[in-house]
Amino acid sequence: MPVPHLALLIVDAQPVFLKSIPNGEALGDACRFAASVAAALDIRVAFCEQRPEKLGATREDILAAAPGAAVFPKSTFSAFGESGFPEWLKENDISHLLIAGLETPICVYQTALAALAEGVEVTVLTDAVGGRRAADHESALRALERKSECHLLPTETIAYALMADSTHSAFKAVSALVKARA
Repeated sequence: MPVPHLALLIVDAQPVFLKSIPNGEALGDACRFAASVAAALDIRVAFCEQRPEKLGATREDILAAAPGAAVFPKSTFSAFGESGFPEWLKENDISHLLIAGLETPICVYQTALAALAEGVEVTVLTDAVGGRRAADHESALRALERKSECHLLPTETIAYALMADSTHSAFKAVSALVKARA
């Protein structure tokens, strides 16, 4: 049974964007790690893709880490700008959204603010977001931290907080993912 009220959204982790970002390969790997951890913990996962018909789909290995995840195409910068994703949140009774992906100062930032405006709690996975310019990425994170109720934490912190105990049924699987990442 999925973790109630919690979902991971991976924003625009498409090869065309990942290639345009310094350390884009590593950012894609961090998104795959977040998706793998979410799958191990039975957290719902969704992907949004910026104009996939022109720019391509989410990187295949990231999609494969969360089999059966919902995928939402968009042309807006916020995942809330078009129909599909907001309805999916309501249908699944999601009240807390974990966000990974890119770019932090554009789509991640606007999606986080829109979620908060809809009354959805937000945690940005700081190790799984990024942008073309490091200064813009950091500025957007600082703005989210300072001007909103957004939480900023790394994926491992969330994973271990959700498990709370080494006897959790997903502990071995998550620990293996962490070790493989190091």
